[in-house]
Amino acid sequence: MEQCKLGEMEQRFADMIWENAPIASGQLAKMCADAFGWKRTTAYTMLKRLCDRKIFANSNGLVTVLMSRDEFQSARGEQFINENFDGSLPLFLAAFSRRKKLSGKEVEELKKLIDEYEENEEEEG
Repeated sequence: MEQCKLGEMEQRFADMIWENAPIASGQLAKMCADAFGWKRTTAYTMLKRLCDRKIFANSNGLVTVLMSRDEFQSARGEQFINENFDGSLPLFLAAFSRRKKLSGKEVEELKKLIDEYEENEEEEG
């Protein structure tokens, strides 16, 4: 899924939108000229690319967010785990913790996430 893979400039552009949305597309193009030295057409091409991926929308010249930065980062993490660890979070954590020792605080945060997940499952079940 290419939706969650962004190159460096795509990421900087997306960050600009997340920080300023909703924003008029013309104003966004001017900001890109100032920040990146882009021509108007470059900004619109990049915007179309990210709109096609359903991250943003450009309707009647107003750019809005379809996927928040947090949602995007979650989807990117999920995509990474799916592509590299067959969708297994335990395999990812095992590989990660072999190279970097988890601190006590990190272990506690993970336990808390698991506990919260289990509580939500019980409420829904």
